[in-house]
Amino acid sequence: MVDVGEKAVTVRFARAAGRVRMAATTLRMIRDRAVAKGDVLEVARLAGIMAAKRTWEMIPLCHPLPLNAISLSFHFPDEETVAIQSEARATARTGVEMEALVGVSIAALTIYDMCKSVDREMVVEEIRLEEKSGGRSGHYRRNSGQEND
Repeated sequence: MVDVGEKAVTVRFARAAGRVRMAATTLRMIRDRAVAKGDVLEVARLAGIMAAKRTWEMIPLCHPLPLNAISLSFHFPDEETVAIQSEARATARTGVEMEALVGVSIAALTIYDMCKSVDREMVVEEIRLEEKSGGRSGHYRRNSGQEND
């Protein structure tokens, strides 16, 4: 485990994104709250938040962090995609990139789990860090020409 004891305590921020592609009928069911297991997006939001808070238990050598905030949001860039965004904040000696990435990942997997009975062709894709700030390495923003739609 990396010794972060000498690092300055600063406000840390990270934003991550990902997608779940699926059949248009599956996305309509999600939007209409017609999936048998319940409200897919609200369950996925809660799962992502809970997972982000426990990142240190899942990723070896990851520091436990007292998160100030973690949020997840969803939008629909087309008729077959749920786009997921997670933002994490902490006042700490190390960054919160992994917490934001875990939040997106678990939210995406929760969507898959809740919808797999109606659509086994779903694809979880493009999980990535979009932005981070705080600490010695400064501010980073992905320059891919497009955000996660």
